[in-house]
Amino acid sequence: MTATEIARGVWRIADTCHVYLLVDPEAPDGERDAVAIDFGSGLALDELAGLGIRRVTDVLMTHHHRDQGQGLPRAVEHGARIHVPPVERELFDRVEEMWQGRPLDNDYNLRQDRFSLLASVPVHDVVPEYRDLAVAGVRMRVIPTPGHTIGSVTYLLERDGEVIAFSGDLVYAPGKVWSLASTQWSYTQNEGPAMTVLSARMLAREGVTRLAPSHGEVMDDAVAALELLAGTMQEYVDSRRSYPWDLLARLDDPFVSLSEHLLLNRTSMSCSYVVLSESGEALIVDYGYDMTTGLVPSQERAARRPWLASLPALRRDHGVTRISVALPTHYHDDHIAGMPLLRDVEGTQLWIPENVAPTMADPWREDLPCQWYDPIVADRVLPLDEPFTWNEYTFTAHAQPGHTLYAVAYSLEIDGTTVVFTGDQQEGLGGRDGRRDIMNYQYRNLFRLGDYAQSAALYRRIAPGLMASGHWEPRRVDDEYLDHLTESARLVDELHERLLPLDEVAIGPDGQVARLLPYRHAAVVGQAVSYTVHVRNPHRESAHARVSPVLPVGWRSSPREIELELGPQEEASVQVSVTPTSAGRRQRIALDVSMGRLRLGQHVEALIDVTEPLDAAEQRP
Repeated sequence: MTATEIARGVWRIADTCHVYLLVDPEAPDGERDAVAIDFGSGLALDELAGLGIRRVTDVLMTHHHRDQGQGLPRAVEHGARIHVPPVERELFDRVEEMWQGRPLDNDYNLRQDRFSLLASVPVHDVVPEYRDLAVAGVRMRVIPTPGHTIGSVTYLLERDGEVIAFSGDLVYAPGKVWSLASTQWSYTQNEGPAMTVLSARMLAREGVTRLAPSHGEVMDDAVAALELLAGTMQEYVDSRRSYPWDLLARLDDPFVSLSEHLLLNRTSMSCSYVVLSESGEALIVDYGYDMTTGLVPSQERAARRPWLASLPALRRDHGVTRISVALPTHYHDDHIAGMPLLRDVEGTQLWIPENVAPTMADPWREDLPCQWYDPIVADRVLPLDEPFTWNEYTFTAHAQPGHTLYAVAYSLEIDGTTVVFTGDQQEGLGGRDGRRDIMNYQYRNLFRLGDYAQSAALYRRIAPGLMASGHWEPRRVDDEYLDHLTESARLVDELHERLLPLDEVAIGPDGQVARLLPYRHAAVVGQAVSYTVHVRNPHRESAHARVSPVLPVGWRSSPREIELELGPQEEASVQVSVTPTSAGRRQRIALDVSMGRLRLGQHVEALIDVTEPLDAAEQRP
């Protein structure tokens, strides 16, 4: 037998990693079910009879590496349900996408995602971070502990007066890790080691008494082991930087007071602001990647980790009893990624402006950068330019196109000062040291001429005393700065007018005459799906528009061709039905567009995932 009992009703199985079997010690003999933490090659199943365990009902994974889960097909065959860390789910149940799409040439992504399963396994659910999970009569708390991987979690079990932490590969022995290579996520950077420091210190504050790692021996003085790891890994981080990085200070003091009731989170990827109410409640403006140590150069979900690392300091140092509302300035992931977790864990309501809410609720609808992976549906949709109240404050959400078409600025009075939260509209130093603000426009965000003139006029109407931006230092505002923004907006438009042939054909900065929505779709073979075609005449005279769907061989559309008469710079929308006849992932459809004398060819595309009907798939041998 390879099983060792480390606590009452807790056995460790020596395998490709340590696998822990946990049972309810009060369950009658012969009726004990177990939950497994990690699964190795599956040897734990061979030990069940000798331990008096009837079956393994659930497997809880600490992270996605193959030594932790190469035997999961055995668990599935056994009938166990598999639970995995939230951001790593796709590396369990859709791992083929990683294997098929992972860059291999000129690769600067050093994460060990290629140490994932060779084939997918079905996942029952993701584990609820910061909350309790009860399976097989055993209740545990799930704590995010990134470091060994971005998505790693630790499970805390309270038993017989102890708090046992099943910590995966966060820590191997006091002051040691199983692998340093796994903590290097991107070229020359220190995201993983720095995250290890934060995770070790945060886990030490959870009241843990023993550590049960995936590799290494059980540690009876958990806090000492974790503090030693944090200290040693801090030395490692500093050895690879040109100046020391005080990670403990980030953890203990993440907020900067801008006024008595307004805080800035200095540890988040984008600037997150906290408005404090006399009631003890807090409202957060933007909440993306809290307590970040950097983002790796990879876009899949397993490379992006929202968590709630700064919130204990918010409660401890600022008397916050509840985070009741979160407001996004726009839909980009670095401003919203943590909001679903806030809602799930804290009960925070997401109030989203009416021009931002559709994009957050349906990230597949448009071809826009920086969108979060999942729909985020508003608890309350805020009308534009209509004041709304939260406790003693009155806010207004103003349309603020520029950085992206779907963005707002919020204005309100805090501590006697009119504050405007501007998101990512502009960046820079506002004229200090001879430098000026840069208008932060991106064409794929649907930037238009006149957007920055509109926002400059908005700021002049609001007359803020403080402008709080998305990535740069908040700044005091005066007439000179407002004049600077007005002039910068004029220069942006003038440069585009000089560079683009707008007098001949007013296509606009984003380069689009037609759009096909939704950009991404899911369908079944033989079942029609609906699209909306938006077209705009870029000419200063009327034009005949001809739009032809371009489809894979055998597919059908209705109508087969669209013809419209459009007035000067007129826009129109038409519905098109497409019927796919073959299955495949990310199949391409396009629109061939002519507008009067202007032939644009296959001007715009969309992607569609098509599966076979369920009954047809089931009939295959």
